[in-house]
Amino acid sequence: MTVPGWLQRRLAAAGGAVPFSTYMDWVLHDPDHGAYGSGRLRIGPRGDFATAPSLGADFAALLASQLAEWLSELAATAPGPLALVEAGPGEGSLAADLAAALAAGWPDLAARCELVLVEPNPGMAARQRQRLAACPLPCRWSGFAELAAAPVRGVLLAHEVLDALPVERICWDGEDWRRQRVVLAGGSDGGEALLRLQPGERLEAGLRPALAGLGLDPPGPRLGPGWTTELHPGLAPWLQQAAAALGDGWLLVIDYALEASRYYAPARAQGTLMAYRHQQASGDPLQQPGSWDLTAHLCIDSLEREAGASGWRPLGHCRQGQALLALGLAERLHGLQQLPGAALAQALARREALLRLVDPHALGDFRWLAFARGTAPGVPRFLRDPSAPF
Repeated sequence: MTVPGWLQRRLAAAGGAVPFSTYMDWVLHDPDHGAYGSGRLRIGPRGDFATAPSLGADFAALLASQLAEWLSELAATAPGPLALVEAGPGEGSLAADLAAALAAGWPDLAARCELVLVEPNPGMAARQRQRLAACPLPCRWSGFAELAAAPVRGVLLAHEVLDALPVERICWDGEDWRRQRVVLAGGSDGGEALLRLQPGERLEAGLRPALAGLGLDPPGPRLGPGWTTELHPGLAPWLQQAAAALGDGWLLVIDYALEASRYYAPARAQGTLMAYRHQQASGDPLQQPGSWDLTAHLCIDSLEREAGASGWRPLGHCRQGQALLALGLAERLHGLQQLPGAALAQALARREALLRLVDPHALGDFRWLAFARGTAPGVPRFLRDPSAPF
């Protein structure tokens, strides 16, 4: 694959090689060349990859009942404004649909709420502003550092955002752990420049405590030379910044995630890193840098440990299918049968989208992980008995 000139120059300036985490940050978040930073990626069934919100408004309508429960609990404890904060809002579809659902279903609560978008990539923020031009809630863009100066009360939503934080790829060489590097090969004397993945320096001391906590230091004989996986050094600073921004309320993370025992199983010899573009998945993270989405699953154990250290109280987690059924998906499916015959095509499309949301081989395998801080109480509705009243 051709290496774009900007990346060749940057790698050459770095001595010809950088840790994979640096490469991932560049090709995703560079404001001019990154897939997200430039706004090049498109989200949706006709874009580069589909997400639950891109399949229609039903996902947001179900999620809104949980958010309304949380916001109502905060509203009852003290006067003042409340915030629905979304980090990494993508195209802005989920934020728009949630605002519409809250305004329609809980107008008095919505009157106390504002929508806050935390989007570091200017290309994506521009598209979000277009999508949210008619938002029924007051809407503003901010950053965690700005919010920390005046922390808000409410709910912070992270839907498919933490999987795009740059990961550290590590390789076991049979004797020690090494950081995987992206290396620029060729390109001199008019030859074609190529990118390669190869083991680099031994893993530094700062990352080894994470290995010990995951049972990987030492790994013992169960892992053979060349076994490769990911660590998530970006989680701790993100959670710390999020905690400083939200003084009182809940964090809901919705993402692909695995328990450590599955994430770091010997059979998962190449980790979870994947690339996506034009509805196609690939295991090659080096093709067309800046044009593909790169994503790695979260490790549930690492996320909960770092969250606890950052001042969040883990409340539990479940698969998306279980969460949406607890929030009324079955009733919504039943309601489609009551639509008039003229709306049959619409009903069938919505039914297909709802079933995709809970399909264990597709979006239904997402994890919902809830955390709280401040005075925020209780177990979320989606982790209680599905028949429990709102």
